[in-house]
Amino acid sequence: MNKTSSDRRTIRTKKMIRSALAELIEEKGFNNVSVTDLTQRADINRGTFYLHYVDKFDLLEKIEDEIIQEIEEETKHLDSVNMMNIDASNEPLPFMVKIFEYFRDNSVIIKSILGPKGDPTFERKIKSFIETNLFEKQKLKNFNIDEAVISEEYFIQYILSADLGVIQHWLEKDMKESPEEMALILARMSLLGPLRALGIRKDL
Repeated sequence: MNKTSSDRRTIRTKKMIRSALAELIEEKGFNNVSVTDLTQRADINRGTFYLHYVDKFDLLEKIEDEIIQEIEEETKHLDSVNMMNIDASNEPLPFMVKIFEYFRDNSVIIKSILGPKGDPTFERKIKSFIETNLFEKQKLKNFNIDEAVISEEYFIQYILSADLGVIQHWLEKDMKESPEEMALILARMSLLGPLRALGIRKDL
């Protein structure tokens, strides 16, 4: 077998294992999944599984790392955006559009790992990725921090938790809205504020 054929076979095998893991997490929860479950569902032998992974925990960690790397690849070409120049009423952040597009295209595995039967630590990995790429690289340009009534640290954590909560709800509700619509919803809530985005005014 030549290298190209071998590489294709490896990619196909890993896709089958990833698909099997997603299905089994939804059915019985990650803690109750065994390597035997995975090999039977993916229709491979245990030897093939152990060629690629040490155990189910190694499998989960590698899949999560691959997801983060894939999102990084999808978003790395985006130019830095000055968030204060974004029209939150009509313009979503390109970075968040790409996040939603990736999650939509990989919804089966993302939903299973982010769900209640998956891995709670994956939420922290997603939050860390968004924080690094949306906040640290943007540097909150032109934000007048001197006039802030809350700390930047708590503001960022509030946005990260809110964004991830909205993403999880969207996945659970079968992604009825487009990535652009969802990214715009987040932009409106983040930059206009949740009450104003809902239509509640201070003078009411």
